[in-house]
Amino acid sequence: MITQRLRTVGIAAAALALALTATACSGKQRDRADKGEGGRLTVATGNTTGVYYQLGGGLAKEISDNLKGYRATATATGGSVQNIQGLVKGDYDLGFSLLDTASDAVHGKDVFAKGQPVEALARLYPNYTQVVVRAGSGIKSLEDMRGKRISTGAPGSGTEVIAKRLLHASGLDINKDIKAQRLALPETVDAMKDGTVDAFFWSGGLPTAGITDLTTTLQKKVSFLDVTPKLTALRKEYGDVYQRGTIPAATYQQPGDIPTIVVPNVLLVKKGFDPKLAGKLVDLLFDRQVELAKVNVAAKENRVADADKTNPVPLNPGARKAITARAGKA
Repeated sequence: MITQRLRTVGIAAAALALALTATACSGKQRDRADKGEGGRLTVATGNTTGVYYQLGGGLAKEISDNLKGYRATATATGGSVQNIQGLVKGDYDLGFSLLDTASDAVHGKDVFAKGQPVEALARLYPNYTQVVVRAGSGIKSLEDMRGKRISTGAPGSGTEVIAKRLLHASGLDINKDIKAQRLALPETVDAMKDGTVDAFFWSGGLPTAGITDLTTTLQKKVSFLDVTPKLTALRKEYGDVYQRGTIPAATYQQPGDIPTIVVPNVLLVKKGFDPKLAGKLVDLLFDRQVELAKVNVAAKENRVADADKTNPVPLNPGARKAITARAGKA
């Protein structure tokens, strides 16, 4: 009995030592990568049925295949807020974020108690605010969400940030006036199919696989809200990071185009990220744009002309140099 217990303790100790060794090795590899010496890179993405996750996986593959000495992996996360927090803690090397959330981060606003040391590699394609409601829910506007079961996005996501702001602009408190369900997109889609939520917010590129699944399955049982009446209020409070956009009818086989609010995405790193590696990553984004667009067509909307428009998030010096060089060739 005692021998068996000692053996068990020994195995546990060995497993712990192995885990600590792996963690230490991972940390050393990240340190090497941050210094541009090769190693492993982790890309923080988002929900598994969202565009961040798809493009993050595509980007990780392109890094591994085309940057000598580097291996990259993509990891699913809750989204923008979690990605920024993870970058600052050193859990991730690159992370996708909405520009409005990244702006909050550098200014130390909203969920960020103080300014966060992050930089941008490039501005990317825009995220489209997609607000979907069930037929028969009685929701014809954001104001109609009062008392309803609404999925406001995963905790720590950019979707949750914009949901809160749109509700506030509609005179609703996310914590008091709706029955908020803080669900990631896969769970939200299931809840819509089951009829356990009345509507949901989503901020993502076009098309988003989860919403394609939902609209294909439920068809006329769901529809999209026009949220552009709140654009003026959002811009007055948060600036011109919010823009008017359109979801083409063909994206989700809807009867007409859907006016909406769009927010640019940015690819972020922690402040002090190696500028040479940053430049290589920027070049990779645009050199392999066709391949990334095969993963999700949203990548077609990445534009060199807009890549340095990350204000108020500072641009990494190496990224700026690479973007300037590319823009000069364009």
